[in-house]
Amino acid sequence: MERKFFIFDWDGTLCDSTAKICSSMQQAAIDCKQPDLSAGQVMEIIGLGLPEAIAQLVPGIADDAKLAMRDAYALRFIEADQVPCDLFPGVRETLDELRAQGHLLAVATGKARKGLDRVLESVKLDGFFDVSRCADETASKPNPKMLNELLVEMAHPLGASVMVGDTEFDMDMARRAGMPRIAVDYGAHHIDRLKPYKPLACVSDFTEITRWASVPFSI
Repeated sequence: MERKFFIFDWDGTLCDSTAKICSSMQQAAIDCKQPDLSAGQVMEIIGLGLPEAIAQLVPGIADDAKLAMRDAYALRFIEADQVPCDLFPGVRETLDELRAQGHLLAVATGKARKGLDRVLESVKLDGFFDVSRCADETASKPNPKMLNELLVEMAHPLGASVMVGDTEFDMDMARRAGMPRIAVDYGAHHIDRLKPYKPLACVSDFTEITRWASVPFSI
């Protein structure tokens, strides 16, 4: 069996954290006396790096206010995450199966490194993935730099790699990198927004990912 490289988004793909992200960002806006944000507005930016997300949510925000809102969001999320978010059904079993088959696994996320490390530890997946890349270490999605860096680091061919995500940012990033992609339909963005990026598949059940371990990728 060909060794594949599965690259996963975190929030909304592996982890059921979108509601917590929305409430934390809404509260951060209140804390920083910025305009009120709806949950729908916040869902639009899930997947972006935090500076890029705040700039989109509050157009024209000054740099110092952006930093204040970033810090307020981090505090609110950590506070809310005292009870860790659950992984979506089938995620842990699927990851274990892919790992047992010898495939490479990675996370490519809009989270900061500190945030990703904290949540990986909370769900007992610290040290599980072969490699990961966070938005504060490279360019934010949908810039493909994150994926290109992961490919170089693992010395793995593009055609045997796949990005799995729940947002337009994930799909667009993979498209720009020329990488095959799989969309999940239960995350932050409606599946109809992901389909124009021509994913290999649109899945509702995460365990469906395992079938791609033995099927050639094509785009």
